[in-house]
Order: sequence, then C-alpha cells, then structure tokens
Amino acid sequence: MSPASARALTVDSLNPKVLALADHLRGAVAGRAQRMQKELETNPGLYPFDEIIYCNLSNPHYLGQQPIKFFREVLALCDYPHLLNCSVTSSIFSSDAITRAREILDLIPGRAMGGYSHCQGTEGLRNAIAVGIATRDAFPCNAEDIFLTDGAAAPVHMVMHLLIRDEKDGILCPIPSHFLYTSSMALCGATLVPYYLDESGGWAVSISDLKKQLDGARSEGITVRGLVVVNPGNPTGQVLVKENQCEIVEFCRIENLVLLADEVYQENVYTDEKRFISFKKIARSMGFGEEDISLISFHSVSNGYYGECGRRGGYMEVTGFNSEVRKQVYKVASLSSCSNLAGQVLVSLVMNPPKPPFCQVGDESYTSYWEERDRIMLSLSRCAEAMVQAFNSLEGLTCSKAEGAMFVFPSVRLPKRAIAAAEAMNTKPDVFYALRLLENTGIVLLPGSVFGQVPGTWHFRCTILQQEEKIQLIINRFKAFHETFMEEFRD
Repeated sequence: MSPASARALTVDSLNPKVLALADHLRGAVAGRAQRMQKELETNPGLYPFDEIIYCNLSNPHYLGQQPIKFFREVLALCDYPHLLNCSVTSSIFSSDAITRAREILDLIPGRAMGGYSHCQGTEGLRNAIAVGIATRDAFPCNAEDIFLTDGAAAPVHMVMHLLIRDEKDGILCPIPSHFLYTSSMALCGATLVPYYLDESGGWAVSISDLKKQLDGARSEGITVRGLVVVNPGNPTGQVLVKENQCEIVEFCRIENLVLLADEVYQENVYTDEKRFISFKKIARSMGFGEEDISLISFHSVSNGYYGECGRRGGYMEVTGFNSEVRKQVYKVASLSSCSNLAGQVLVSLVMNPPKPPFCQVGDESYTSYWEERDRIMLSLSRCAEAMVQAFNSLEGLTCSKAEGAMFVFPSVRLPKRAIAAAEAMNTKPDVFYALRLLENTGIVLLPGSVFGQVPGTWHFRCTILQQEEKIQLIINRFKAFHETFMEEFRD
C-alpha cells in the first residue's frame, strides 16, 4: 500500500456531520471576491472598478466605524494598570474611565487581566451586568443566571449540546436566519424544524405557521425541544412588535418549548414606531415566572452600535430551569475554562454605559459617549433608508424597511432566462446574480440561499455598514448593474 493511500485522514473518513454543513461558510461569492482582491493588487486595471466593496460583512470596525472612546479607555487601563499610577494619565483619560477601570480591576482576582476567571465569568462583572439587565427590563435579574461567553456563537453551541440528544430531537428555527443556528444543529445531529417568517407582514413570526411546523415534526416522531427567535432580525432587519412577542411566549409556554432569544442587535433600532423589548421582560410582564417558561437570552458586544467583533464578549441569561438542569449547564460551561477577560469587561461596560449628570454620580464621558453613539446610529439609519429606497425603485426588487440590526434583505424577482442560465451552470439563481454583480461592480453581497428562503423566492443580504460617503457610489453601481442584468435576461 502506498503512503498516499495509507493516510490516516481523508475527507471520506471525517465526521459526516461536518461534511453535511453547507459550504456557504466559505461561500462561492466571498471566495471569488477574495481572489479578485488579490488580482486587483497585482493588476489594478483588470476589472472595471478599482476596489472590492464588502457589503456582506457584519464587521463594523473593519469597515471603518470608530470604536467608542469610553469603552476603549477603560479596556486600555485595565489591560495596562501601570497607567493608573502615572501622573500624565488624568490628562489623557477621562476621570470616569479611570474610576471604572479601578473598580473593575478590584473585581478581578489578582487584578490579573491575563488570568483565568470563574468559568461562569467574573462574579463582580456578572453582578454589574445583572444590574444593567434589571435596569433595561425593570424586572430583577440574578447574577447566577448570567454566563459570560466568547461572543454569542459559543453559548449557542453550548445550548445545542445541552438540548440535542440525537436526530429525533429538533429545534424550530426561523427561515431566513443566520447560519449559526442551522450549522450548530447540524453539528449536534439535530433535526431542523423550519418556520418561515412572514415577509409580507414585515418578517413577523406567524404563530399559525409555528403550530403547523411543530405539529408536522411531532407527527414524524421528532421531539421539538426549543424555538429560536432573532430580534432584531438577521438577515431581515425587522423588529418584532410587542403583541407578536407575547404570542411567541404564550406558544412556548403552552407547547413546553425552551425559548432561545437571540437579542444581539438590541441596541440597533432605527424606527420610532417600534422599540426593542427583551423576551424576558415580555414574559415577566405577562405574569410568567421561572416555573412557567424556560428562556435563554443571548447578547454579544460584536453586533450593536459598538461593533467590537474581535473582543469576543457576550453572555447568556438562563432562566426557568431547575437546580439539576442548571448544574448541567454549569458543567458544559466549565469545559471552556472561562471566556476572555477583555470581553467580560466590555460586556459590563455595554450594559452599564456612562451615567447622565443628573444621576447621583454623573460621568464625565456621558456627553461624548452619547454623541458618538447617536452619530453611529444616525449614520446607519440614513444608510439603511437610502438603500431601501434605491432597491424599491428598481424593477423586480422589493425591500422591507430596515427597522433594526445591520442589514437589508431585498427580494429579487429574477427573469426565467436568468434562472435557466444559473441552472445551466449548476448554480443557484441568487448566487448567479450575486456573482454577476461582483464581477461587474466589485460589490459583495450574501445570497439569500445562505440564510434560507421560501422556495421559489430569491433574496440577498446587504449590510448597511459601509461608510456613509460610499453609499451613493454603491447605489449607483448597483442600479447600473441591475438595469443591464434585467435587460440582458428579459423574458
């Protein structure tokens, strides 16, 4: 037997659950964009544009957004506490950042930012986060319910491992939704039980469709363990109304489902008609306590107006579980030793930003903090509005208002000839469209098939994170491409 044929590891010998994952994580469109960028670096005149414009990335700082000064000041002082003893520090850093850094370091064992913490997260930081959650919801929060995590992906994987026993267990998951959930379920061997968001109703959750999908799964012998809800939505950008949230809570309570609430975009809401309300607040406002509904809420510092993706900070709040189940949650959390300390600190800051002057202790950074925050939010809102208006002005495109998160998710009615051309290339029509857009304009979008969509419909996700001065350029290039594309493939 030759050495090549005797290799211990081949693709066919890998875990079939890994092989079953969709290839969109590396993606035809994103992969092509990366190759084109390298080509442009060596041969700038190769394409009819001079740069690749990434509208597929939910990565604010990479795309030019500046970090919040107060957050970075506190992190810098915590990471290098020697600065706290330097006379020049008070002239460089704001007084409340210095005070907050001292307080945080006192909470960390050994004041060691490079050390391990408790596997559930530093107790003092969990206490501070619990105060922030209680302030947000106007209902109590127990620090023992908080698990500090490396972003939101880590706790989602953790929860899937806890809930899923074999392929006969399923999770209700929205379509479209972020592939974090579908991929995590695939790795755990779970059965995906999809429910379709109502596009004509602003991407609301249809309780009748939930019931239909749940009953259908149960009739096939699937034990449905939980329901995923993403609010504000990714990729759809919707914000659920309170009445819809109440229906979802009641549905989970009656059907005995764990409610998995992805609330990572809770700060990013751009409409005056709606506001973010946590599912925990909804449940408590309805009079439901720990014994009535099991709820796990996820949050992350990667996603909101702060956009600190690389810091990998997040939390999950676990409520409605008995003491024996909570021991198992703790057991799984302990497998990763602890989340990173910088992320833990940042979560505590996000949930407890500078206080206004009229509080008992007003913070020096309050005014500048809110100016930075409002500037980012207003810019995102304007970018979203411009994109929605532009997409809705084009033939065959319809786009719901971007109410929250960082995305718009237009529907594109492709001509039959375009669909036939895609099929001839063994490519999905929305991927075909996105590749043609990339090769003609340099604009990178994510095809709707990455997130799932109603069969026979086609969408794409476009982030609203590019710098505002570049939005009109993107719109102009997109319009020119789309009009040419539709004319080329007109039926």
